[in-house]
Amino acid sequence: MNTIQHNFYQLLETAIQSDDISLKEVLCVQCIAYCNQNEVSSSVDFAPKTFENPSYASKCHIVNPRELPTRKEFDTTEGLATLVHAIAHIEYSAIDLAFDAVYRFPSMPVEYQLDWLEVAEDEIRHYKMLESLLNTLGYQYGDFPVHCGLFDAAAHTAGSVLERMAIVPRYYEASGLDVNPQIIKKLDNKRKNPMVKKLIDALTVIYEEEITHVYKGDKWFKYLCQKEGLDENVYFDILKRYQLLSKHRPHINVQARKEAGFTCEEIKQLGAKECN
Repeated sequence: MNTIQHNFYQLLETAIQSDDISLKEVLCVQCIAYCNQNEVSSSVDFAPKTFENPSYASKCHIVNPRELPTRKEFDTTEGLATLVHAIAHIEYSAIDLAFDAVYRFPSMPVEYQLDWLEVAEDEIRHYKMLESLLNTLGYQYGDFPVHCGLFDAAAHTAGSVLERMAIVPRYYEASGLDVNPQIIKKLDNKRKNPMVKKLIDALTVIYEEEITHVYKGDKWFKYLCQKEGLDENVYFDILKRYQLLSKHRPHINVQARKEAGFTCEEIKQLGAKECN
């Protein structure tokens, strides 16, 4: 591996392991600059490390999802803070997953690398918006317990970029497109509270940009299916293998999923009654 490639992967490794959001942001800018100025893809002699713990382990108390406390009503400051914290944790986790998508699959094209570095850049901005709101409410990231579901999903898909694209952007992030408008709807009658209004504004930005993230996952999933001669219905085989196909999805956001690249056939198979 040449020095440029070595430096690039060192930056990514540091970004994934660091719990300092400002450092992650600086490293992200540097990685994008590397990709724009150098050919760093198709590295066959690079062996990515396996990370034993998520970078937020130093800040957060990690528990089994079943052990997470029941979320309080949003009428109290603490109740609102638990919601902001939960969303901030998802965005923080998504930063590391975007970096890892570049770090772990070095044979992918430079366009792929730039796509996921741009996603990391967005996720950093999303996290910082939510962290600022959390701080205004009198809390810090790490004040409430979290689970490491997204970190586990990254670990389970570490050996296959096709599975990574199917599970992370096309399943977990796409599920966020279903859930986000429901949270906004639930908060809407409390928007006179300036803190709630700020959260709604942040969620609206996140929602619009997450459609692009899912679209990028969709693009690379389809690229890989074509490259490997696979039918795109392999998506459902992968979901079944990961025991995600039977998960109940009460609200399928048909329009957002269509914008993100899902076909009506897929959307109906996921549980939507109608798709036009």
